[in-house]
Amino acid sequence: MRVTGRLLFVLITALASLGAMSQQRSDQPTSDDEIRIGNIVPYSGPLSEFGAIGNAEAAYFDMVNDHGGINGRKVRFITRDDNSDPATALDLTRDLVEKDNVQLMFGSFGTPGNLATRSYLNEKKIPQLFVASGDEELSQARAFPWTMGWQPPFRSEGRIYANYIQAYYPRKKIVVLWQNDQFGRMLYKGIQEGLGDLNRLVLVDVAFDISDQHLEGHVSILKRAGADIFVFLGVPSTASKVIQLAASLNWHPVFIVNDASASIANAMAPAGLENSAGVISAAFLKDPSDPAWKDDPGMKDWFAFMDKYHRVESTNNSAALYGYAAAEALTKVLRQCGDDLSRENIMRQAASLRDYHPSVALPNIRMNSSPDSYLPIKQMRLVQFDGRSWQPFGEVIETAFTEGAAR
Repeated sequence: MRVTGRLLFVLITALASLGAMSQQRSDQPTSDDEIRIGNIVPYSGPLSEFGAIGNAEAAYFDMVNDHGGINGRKVRFITRDDNSDPATALDLTRDLVEKDNVQLMFGSFGTPGNLATRSYLNEKKIPQLFVASGDEELSQARAFPWTMGWQPPFRSEGRIYANYIQAYYPRKKIVVLWQNDQFGRMLYKGIQEGLGDLNRLVLVDVAFDISDQHLEGHVSILKRAGADIFVFLGVPSTASKVIQLAASLNWHPVFIVNDASASIANAMAPAGLENSAGVISAAFLKDPSDPAWKDDPGMKDWFAFMDKYHRVESTNNSAALYGYAAAEALTKVLRQCGDDLSRENIMRQAASLRDYHPSVALPNIRMNSSPDSYLPIKQMRLVQFDGRSWQPFGEVIETAFTEGAAR
């Protein structure tokens, strides 16, 4: 009995020691020759057009691996489909961390899914880097130090459109058609904040669901309001329908669309180039379908990449370009890590970017981050579509941006 008791004690002690070792290892890279990266994107469902982001990121890391990886380590990019369901996003994220042993989460799409996983990842101290959302709640450095945004904030983008209206059309009447989710609400909130007292000029605003079957009725109501300015806030596939509907009603207001919808290939061309001429937007990345960039070195690299690694998607897909630019930025961060791929150092390097220019970003757009600033891209340019190309006007805009990290 005494021998049996000793054996049991030794066994329990050994198991406890192994458990402690496993906990210690969980904060280290899974191997010396591999970097595991997790990603959640809607490859199916109502927002599946943004699945191109994850596909491009996967292809980018294939290219990185073909060139020797990052500091001698190959990248294993593990991407999953959440069907735009926050509960599914949380379950898949847990699996990626606890079963696939990813070192970080990167570029996951959408505000609801990223908010659903934020507390879990911060409790586990897992980097949640360069989320594909412009919601400032995902860039709160003090409250959630393991979560960092990437693109310009939606609210700040909305303020840009408000400032544009104030500067160019100070007394003109406005109507707004906005997507009824966090994305659309934040964009519209920025416009309302930017307009201030001039919100009285907004005659009608209509919220629509992503699967709305009544767009024609919405556009007809907005036209009858008698406004001079039509602001659309939504996704490219809906933007193209709305532009086309306005033209079919012989309605030609000053047309403003948000950045995510400002794609020649995905919105302007399907709506009809003549119908889309004059559309205003704000941008921070080049449009791959814009002939203005055909001789640009960064875009030449993009087209070569798409030809070799990403033949399934069109080279003109703006969502794919977004994924490419974000993956390029993450590669920059991981190279800065050197041999220290601890999660703490990954976050340290992500918060140490200085005037970094993604190759497919518009000229003079820079990424800057610090431990107190988790909004890496805080610049945009106003652009107008001339029926063929986006024409930038004015200076690079920074004044419309506020830092949400300190709230």
